[in-house]
Amino acid sequence: MSKYNKILIAEDIDSINIAVVQTLKQLGIVHIEHVKYCDDALLKVKKAILDGMPYDLFVCDLSFEADHRDVLLRTGEEAIAAIRKIQPELKIIVYSVEDKTFRIKSLFENLQINAFVHKGRNSIEQLKKAIDCIGTTTGTYISPNLQYIFKDTISREIDDFDVQLIKQLAMGVSQDEMELKFKELGITPSSKSSIEKRISKLKDYFKASNTVHLIAIAKDLGIA
Repeated sequence: MSKYNKILIAEDIDSINIAVVQTLKQLGIVHIEHVKYCDDALLKVKKAILDGMPYDLFVCDLSFEADHRDVLLRTGEEAIAAIRKIQPELKIIVYSVEDKTFRIKSLFENLQINAFVHKGRNSIEQLKKAIDCIGTTTGTYISPNLQYIFKDTISREIDDFDVQLIKQLAMGVSQDEMELKFKELGITPSSKSSIEKRISKLKDYFKASNTVHLIAIAKDLGIA
């Protein structure tokens, strides 16, 4: 007997959708619905709550290809954030090819997802394990090849200020403009000297030869 009565899948690639649905059926789950747009996922969750038959589990990709349709929610993160506001207790599994440390950590820490399954050779078996794991415990699940993320000293030692600083640099804000930008955003410390010292520290930490190199490294890690 499945622990889940009603599941929603948000995935825009048909072949993956079919594989996930088949996996869920093998686990004895009967009521499975799927959508190809994040906006539709949010609408379905709202309707299910109004009908008094909410979903037990939401399986979601992170990337959705843009097409002719105008959408409000463009990514899996945006969909999860919106759904968390109206059904905070919903179990959520992210099923994605993403492997960037900071993006995955943010999903667990900021959006409180229950599991992250990395799409790959063994992902279907991992998906089964994730579904079973979060259904029987209050813990979380992450694919074995990504478990190093929570042991990564870099992701532990870089704080929110550093992340925001790198993101602004990546968006083209110069060091000279950063003080005013941080004041506008209400980020502290915002003094020019504090910002310069932090950028210098980040360059040393990541062994970056210059700011451009720092941004490139940060993007590879999923920070920017």
